[in-house]
Amino acid sequence: MALAEAGARGRLLRWPRVLLFGDSITEYSFQENGWGAYLAERLVRKCDVVNRGISGYNTRWAKLILPRLITGSTNADSIVAVTIFFGANDSALKELNPKQHVPLEEYATNLKSMVQYLKSVDVTADRIILITPPPLQESAWEKECLAKGDKLNRCNATTGQYAQACVQVARECGTDVLDLWTLMQKNQDFSSYLSDGLHLSAKGNSFLAAQLWSRLENKLSALPSLLPYWRDVDHTNPEASLL
Repeated sequence: MALAEAGARGRLLRWPRVLLFGDSITEYSFQENGWGAYLAERLVRKCDVVNRGISGYNTRWAKLILPRLITGSTNADSIVAVTIFFGANDSALKELNPKQHVPLEEYATNLKSMVQYLKSVDVTADRIILITPPPLQESAWEKECLAKGDKLNRCNATTGQYAQACVQVARECGTDVLDLWTLMQKNQDFSSYLSDGLHLSAKGNSFLAAQLWSRLENKLSALPSLLPYWRDVDHTNPEASLL
């Protein structure tokens, strides 16, 4: 059978999608032992896990990009989950990092705007997960800043305010939320979760992956595997199994 004929006979294969939208902590999530790679492994042949992390970005820029990633005409109905993971850059101190800084109230407004946009293209609230920025280990991050000739341009208490705002937005919008800032500091030294005081270490990636999977597993693990197991393909008439 010609490929064109096979394509005409068979239904279009559409993989459901999990969209990871965020800053560098999302962009780096497909590195070895990254939290995005963990999800992709768990969901292989069930979903495409799509990395749309953009290093250095804040919510002011992200809200402009989101409508270019998902529109009502580009199969928004195939999206089974979206993570929105911003705040590590928004919470940078204005006087020391004005380019990335976004005021707290605007940060909350931007998150709401992104959630409302997703709802407008029929990505329902139960498919959206907001993730707060992780805590900041100031002494480690200060070393990174000093190495570049800069001063410490973030502080953990300020990051916590943004995390609280993210949690509040999720409450108001009816979405799930993963409060990394609180969870990572709960009864423990959180420094081992971070590689440089800001970005996640292998342990931090593992922690985030486990926390996120606990929220996604019930929704996604029941999705069927796409295409039959190879032993179940009728080798004498593969078209009957595959088209």
